[in-house]
Amino acid sequence: MLDNLESSYDCASAGEDLHQLKLELSSLRGLNHEDQATKEKINRIENQITFIMNKCDINH
Repeated sequence: MLDNLESSYDCASAGEDLHQLKLELSSLRGLNHEDQATKEKINRIENQITFIMNKCDINH
């Protein structure tokens, strides 16, 4: 998970960042943990992915 995403995010890093975030998201979803901390982490990663895709105009 990226520590801090801001409006100044460099889209040149988007490919690698999205790859890492999606791997982490898949790993967390594979655990099938229903605890609140895991749900919050999944939500934050999903938000980061959405932010990068919107900021960098990536449509997948």
